[in-house]
Amino acid sequence: MKKSIKQWLCLGMCWISLAHAYEIKTLSQTPRIYYIEDFLQEKECEYLIEKSTSALKRSTVLDASQDGAIDSRRTSQGMFFPQNSPDPILRKIEKNIAEITKLPIENGEGLQILKYGIGGEYQPHYDYFTASHPGGAETLRRGGQRVATMILYLNTTESGGETIFPLAKVSVRPKKGTAVLFYNVTVDGKDDPQSLHGGAPVIQGEKWIGVKWIRENTFR
Repeated sequence: MKKSIKQWLCLGMCWISLAHAYEIKTLSQTPRIYYIEDFLQEKECEYLIEKSTSALKRSTVLDASQDGAIDSRRTSQGMFFPQNSPDPILRKIEKNIAEITKLPIENGEGLQILKYGIGGEYQPHYDYFTASHPGGAETLRRGGQRVATMILYLNTTESGGETIFPLAKVSVRPKKGTAVLFYNVTVDGKDDPQSLHGGAPVIQGEKWIGVKWIRENTFR
């Protein structure tokens, strides 16, 4: 029997006890934010950077066209790996994300890789969609709400580039191989305004991350 979104979110409450292979720290209960040590191996981080570099383009934000729009609030370069990629390393990473989140692998969007240079940032925003927002209703039809986000840190930044949660007063410095998992909705499936987050400007060096957005239903 297919589980409801509420059942999946409740599973997410007890995933820590099942993820024995990782050292996990709870950073916040509202919203739910978890920091995961050693989620990726060094060679996996380097592989993702190498495989994505030639495909990077200026990142966009959601708009009515569904193609996305350039926005000064988001100044990274990025690309998406295809959903259900046959690449064995990507498949392993996708499987590990599904296991640690306890959310079905088919609910995940393709893994996005992002590069931020000096001054690169993504100002505070929400990952959940609002039907009244331009493009929101159409995006929701592709798999429902984005219930969770997982950020994979592919390098250690020299200075700046923290993932910030202004309302929760949480800041995470990018460290190679670690990850942050947070939920964009409450346990009962409602949009969580406390999940406001962003990427602080990079001060020195560059920042590479992978982003996995997970929907409430199968993503299409």
